[in-house]
Amino acid sequence: MSDRVSFGYEDVSPEEKTERVGQVFSSVARRYDVMNDAMSAGLHRLWKDRFVSRVKPRAGEMILDMAGGTGDIAFRMQKHGALVTVSDINPDMLAVGMERAAEREIGGLSWSEQNAEKLTFDTASFDAYTIAFGIRNVTHIDKALKEAHRVLKRGGRFFCLEFSTTTWPGFSEVYDFYSHKIVPKVGQMIAGDAESYRYLIESIRRFPDMPRFEEMIREAGFVQTRCEPILGGLVAIHSGWKI
Repeated sequence: MSDRVSFGYEDVSPEEKTERVGQVFSSVARRYDVMNDAMSAGLHRLWKDRFVSRVKPRAGEMILDMAGGTGDIAFRMQKHGALVTVSDINPDMLAVGMERAAEREIGGLSWSEQNAEKLTFDTASFDAYTIAFGIRNVTHIDKALKEAHRVLKRGGRFFCLEFSTTTWPGFSEVYDFYSHKIVPKVGQMIAGDAESYRYLIESIRRFPDMPRFEEMIREAGFVQTRCEPILGGLVAIHSGWKI
């Protein structure tokens, strides 16, 4: 295993990446959802709705929402009666989610500080595992995928919503300009933090493309894997099953 991993466009030690990613999300936690609206023109809400519709949460199901921080995905799944455990490595993100849940009087959720690479949950604990816009920030993605497989019951399903690489001609160039030149400035104006949002954009560029990430999901033990591109692959919903 290489002793260097990507942090944006830099190659750093695994320990440094974990620490610096933590600093990024502690910095942006309070303004995270506002920035998502600004960066995506509100489209992230539609993507998350579509994602949850693919998960098809059912009443009484045990679902682990990893990197669920501010609760966006968990709140949507809780409406269907699912018993959701919201987990995140960053306590500041979890704190924001718990505050939002209290303000909206949303109950039935469990909150747990967890590292996606070494979960403390028992094997075969959950009916579904979801992770939205979080797996690219994991230091060792392969370890997180294997842990997702481990904690799922037989017949359990894995769903991941993540940015990818759009294949639409012309659109990728426009998006590159927007993301590299505009997003950090928006981050500075809204959150007072250009560097954290520069990292978030760079992390998208270093993330495996759709075919490679689907292959990684299969290598973790999942079957019947599927990739559903949105906007030509700017965003993609990946899924797989544990048998």
